[in-house]
Amino acid sequence: MKTYDTIPERGDFGYQTLVAPQNVTGAAMHNLRGYFGLHITKGMPFGVVRDDEGHMYAVVRALNEPGSTPNPTRFIYQSSRIDGENIRMDKPRMAAQAMTTFPDRALEGDTAIWSSLEGEAGNPWQITASGERMTWKEEGLFDLSGPLIGKGMQWYLPGRDWGTFYVSQLYDLSGTCEGRPVKGVIALDQAYMAEGGAIHFKKDLVVNHQMHVIWWTFATIYKDGTWDSGSFMVGHDKLGYAIFQNEKGEVRTTTDIEGSVVHKPGSYFVDTARIVLEGQETWEYLPDPRGEMRDFVGGFPITAQQEGRWRRVGDTREPDRWMAWGESDRRNGTARNVRGADL
Repeated sequence: MKTYDTIPERGDFGYQTLVAPQNVTGAAMHNLRGYFGLHITKGMPFGVVRDDEGHMYAVVRALNEPGSTPNPTRFIYQSSRIDGENIRMDKPRMAAQAMTTFPDRALEGDTAIWSSLEGEAGNPWQITASGERMTWKEEGLFDLSGPLIGKGMQWYLPGRDWGTFYVSQLYDLSGTCEGRPVKGVIALDQAYMAEGGAIHFKKDLVVNHQMHVIWWTFATIYKDGTWDSGSFMVGHDKLGYAIFQNEKGEVRTTTDIEGSVVHKPGSYFVDTARIVLEGQETWEYLPDPRGEMRDFVGGFPITAQQEGRWRRVGDTREPDRWMAWGESDRRNGTARNVRGADL
């Protein structure tokens, strides 16, 4: 049973999270209805694809929904080819694409569609998503498509004044990027927040209160055809959830999760990290040697973003393609209720 050292006020549940799978449909992704008194703010397609030489291309675009409060993100394109040492923003290629604030949106059958505006400056783009497939085309830059991985994921965090309802779906995408064949994993997340809220920016119950220690979304597809995917968070008070899936159709959730992270000396980035589910199942983070997204530091989001791979300790399967884009913040701490400090 949970124990309480301090008693919260009415309407405050101590950052306890509700987590479950969800059925993915284009109609649901397109729908502007709210949930739990919260409003849809934006879609967030993001992820990493790799080419045959192992170079990474990390992309994210804001799909701001009508009436929402945008955060500073519009379109970000990063590559390990910039300096060969880390994932860096490719600013000339970013500048060539349309920086759409509120995209055109449509629903065709069960496929949700977001796209740049007609006549807008910059190269046009289009993203489509359904319960079966996702496509993402940035004219002159990349063209990706592929199937849904497993089921969707969702978690709800109530707050006394603010709250967050967060929905995620993962896709196994391949195609071309900068003219090179690539493959990897792209997530399409959607955030519902209090009126005027924006993820990582305003009225964000987790980030604005410096509550999270580890927050990751991941998927690994192995060479033998098996796969793991999931999303999890570990933070202070009673903040924490995990939802894990595999190719067997097993979907598991828990809020009994602990974790710890060690940051590199003098750095915001992770050296090692582990999570433990229900006191007995341990997973470890393998940072990609070139996976630090250096250009986020000092900008937005305020937390250090990083790519690598998550695996269950002792798992020896060989990965074929994967994505583990997540974040930690040494200022927030290194484990539950172990607060940190800035550099």
